[in-house]
Amino acid sequence: MSDTIAAIATPSGRGGVGIIRVSGPKAADVGLKLTTKKILNPRVADFARFYSASAETIDSGIIIFFPNPRSFTGEDVVEIQAHGSPVVLDMLLGRAIELGARLARPGEFSERAFLNDKIDLVQAEAIADLIASGTEQAAVAAQRSLQGDFSNLIDVMVKELVGLRTYVEAALDFPDEEIDFLSDSGVLDKINRVYKQLLGVEKQARQGVLLSEGVNLAIIGKPNVGKSTLLNALAGDELAIVTPIAGTTRDVIKTELHIDGLRFNIADTAGLRETNDVVERAGIDKAHKELALADLVLLVLDASLHEGDDFYKDYPGVLNKKLIVVRNKTDLTSDDVGVVDCGEHTAVNISAADGGGVDALRSAIKKSVGHVTDVSNFIARRRHLTAVDFARQHVKQAIDGISVGVGGEMLAEELRLAQNYLQEITGRFSSDDLLGKIFSEFCIGK
Repeated sequence: MSDTIAAIATPSGRGGVGIIRVSGPKAADVGLKLTTKKILNPRVADFARFYSASAETIDSGIIIFFPNPRSFTGEDVVEIQAHGSPVVLDMLLGRAIELGARLARPGEFSERAFLNDKIDLVQAEAIADLIASGTEQAAVAAQRSLQGDFSNLIDVMVKELVGLRTYVEAALDFPDEEIDFLSDSGVLDKINRVYKQLLGVEKQARQGVLLSEGVNLAIIGKPNVGKSTLLNALAGDELAIVTPIAGTTRDVIKTELHIDGLRFNIADTAGLRETNDVVERAGIDKAHKELALADLVLLVLDASLHEGDDFYKDYPGVLNKKLIVVRNKTDLTSDDVGVVDCGEHTAVNISAADGGGVDALRSAIKKSVGHVTDVSNFIARRRHLTAVDFARQHVKQAIDGISVGVGGEMLAEELRLAQNYLQEITGRFSSDDLLGKIFSEFCIGK
């Protein structure tokens, strides 16, 4: 981190204001030479003119200097606010590089903030999630993680585990003290408390993953069962062409749908059938790929044809998927719209043509993925959920071990592994590969 980095921090395109950020040991020097000022006042917005190497004015605007360590990155940071012309910003960035900075990598400012202990890894990821949030609920949840709500829950459990490890390992290191932790009910009570905390955090993290990543939802079925009509009804817009001709949809049509703040990435697929049409066959192949990627499948049947529950034989790909059977075209039958009892799977009678039962289907979709509207939710990623799950498993093994009188070494090891998994979440123990992957997904300039 001996380099000084610079980047445009505002989105590409024209705007009223554009921002250049510079961070590192030469940041103040770059700011001084760019403006010809003799001094940069800390944390003061100063008007300045910005000059080229030939002393010509590039632009005028605001310059703010944040000396280390009281800056976002923990380093000297200079922020230049100029007019939002892409040409002007490129000229200013080029001049900063001439003065000793280099172009920042994606996420390098946030990475430096993490490495300088200004934020932990969860908070760094929350920055990217906040920028990418597509719903109000996702933005609120990301802000909660950025403020440290998720990290604080992890820290509480880590402190509990450290205390337990200290007690158990002291018994191993000092056998003459005759500490019998296996018969100490307080130890088991504390481990059980951590386990219950992990169950609660795992539940919240699962909701956080839904908010962060959304749900991949595939609409499948035979030709002419009303898949595209259903897509239009769910989206409230005419996104797909609808005709009575079988095979009208030949490619995957994708859109986003928000239900109570949760994003669904919907794919309307070509009708599944045997065909010699090369173009339609390609669309059907794409439909099978979307089915494989789906977190939730809407299998659309034609209620007017009275298809039974033997549909699995025609759609073996849905066997291991979360599934909602949608019996469409109830406007052509005497069936009531809404959720119907089908035992092993959820089924909803609807008429996509006139909207009957579509609201019931939306509710069934939300229930199927386990989404709940809760203001206490924080944003989370799948790696967080995996780490919490592994930590919970090791704590459970410690509880089971006490009940069968397992040796102290094994108990201490289970507690250590649980602690390490939790600290991977906040970045206390993180591989360089993990950090590289996380920060490479950030915007340049953040």
